[in-house]
Amino acid sequence: MVDRQFLLSPKQMPRKWYNIAADIGPTPPPLNPATQQPCGPQDLAAIFPDPIIMQEVSTDKWIDIPEEVLDILAMWRPTPLYRATRLEAALGTPAKIYYKYEGTSPAGSHKPNTAIAQAYYNKISGVKRLATETGAGQWGCALSLATQMFGLECTVYMVKVSYQQKPYRKSLINAWGANIFASPSENTSYGRKVLAEDPDCPGSLGIAISEAIEDTVTSKDTKYALGSVSNHVLLHQTIIGQEAKLQMEMAGAYPDVVIGCVGGGSNFAGIAFPYLEDKMSGKSPNLRAVAVEPKSCASLSTGEYRYDFGDTAQMTPLFMMYTLGCEFVPPSIHAGGLRYHGMAPLVSLAFHKKLIEAMSYPQTAIFPAAVLFARTEGIVPAPESSHAIKCAIDEALAAKETGEPKTILFNLSGHGHFDMGAYDMYFSGKMTDAG
Repeated sequence: MVDRQFLLSPKQMPRKWYNIAADIGPTPPPLNPATQQPCGPQDLAAIFPDPIIMQEVSTDKWIDIPEEVLDILAMWRPTPLYRATRLEAALGTPAKIYYKYEGTSPAGSHKPNTAIAQAYYNKISGVKRLATETGAGQWGCALSLATQMFGLECTVYMVKVSYQQKPYRKSLINAWGANIFASPSENTSYGRKVLAEDPDCPGSLGIAISEAIEDTVTSKDTKYALGSVSNHVLLHQTIIGQEAKLQMEMAGAYPDVVIGCVGGGSNFAGIAFPYLEDKMSGKSPNLRAVAVEPKSCASLSTGEYRYDFGDTAQMTPLFMMYTLGCEFVPPSIHAGGLRYHGMAPLVSLAFHKKLIEAMSYPQTAIFPAAVLFARTEGIVPAPESSHAIKCAIDEALAAKETGEPKTILFNLSGHGHFDMGAYDMYFSGKMTDAG
């Protein structure tokens, strides 16, 4: 009988985050939008507390995880790693497929890994309320949970199309005590401006970020929390890949290819960056890391590598990243967490240096892969995670053609229990690649 699951004890949970900025080389700094000069810590002080700013600009390779954060993460971490033997059999592939399952967190995704850390640092800095955006709602749920853990208030601006598609994400956010607005909203000046120009605007992460930042800078005792893109967010997610490396050692295997879906880049960075440390050090020079995007919003595959704003209202610093343009409003696909115009600067730099690859799929291609995974492995995946599943299946089928016994690892970043409306659209034959 083949071992299918590889579990770590809480004592084996990593106690440090890995900072790829120490190894990847000089990173283009963010620019102050007013002066076009590199941002200093003081430029970020209006939206982030000091400990977060220090992590954002740090080049220390290892950063300690506070005990208070570890204590809460231990409620569900370490997360399991599985070998997908039933999927392998269905595909008839000689490849070995492994997946790290982040859907065991209370919020059902990888997002609490950074939400807990951010809530902790804001709490010890005297912040009373956090404002944020969310796409599909997974980040909004995670931050609502985290702020409840630390006694903070929370306001969430959820992209309107996802707010309408995923009503139970709203209910979960409310259950954890946060206030939520469909973005664009009447709660901010920028939201009202967007609605005046287009009352039927479906929203975007760029618009929701603008609203959350406006809320932050115009309110007392409030800071902004970000679910992806920023260096400190990607840093916090590296606990995923560090655990996966220990679990793959338990399995007696090492991946030929590591795969993750990408919107802003956090869950891909979480699984891939600890392995890129091996690639950059020469330990595994042939390792492939594949970032999988929605074809309708493929910043790495089709965007430009240049400085751009992180939000639509152009309130954030300018970041060097692959971007489709901060004004871009993606089609209303069901993978709401991947509907972002730009890519994390560190993921962008890794792609620019050819350390990673990019792949994109239309949503009508990823749902058949999601259903096959559900029918073989039993887990109904989130639409976002299903992009990684589709790529893993394609890699396994390519191995079948060549007879190569490839080892594939992907991050299953969350479950799809709140995405059944999307599955209903697929099963009814009403799904298109535009929405």
